Amino acid sequence: MPQIIPIIDLRNTQEISRLCHEREEPVFVTKNGYGDMVVMSMETYEKKIALSDIKSKIAEGEEDLHNGDVVEAGEALKSLRKEFLG
Repeated sequence: MPQIIPIIDLRNTQEISRLCHEREEPVFVTKNGYGDMVVMSMETYEKKIALSDIKSKIAEGEEDLHNGDVVEAGEALKSLRKEFLG
């Protein structure tokens, strides 16, 4: 269940920090009863960004596979060796 707090609660920075680190998920902040901001720990943010990047790369790979834009593994390794090892 998402944690939702009013913006006035941001005055208690220690509690908000503790909450973000304990729950390991975003805390939604409301202003005048409407969603305004999202606060989360740096660790949670970095995990979410990394997961999003992985999902995006998997989707790209699946699209390439669907479109037939693939190469044999041996050829791909040869190309990588040539590019990175000279």
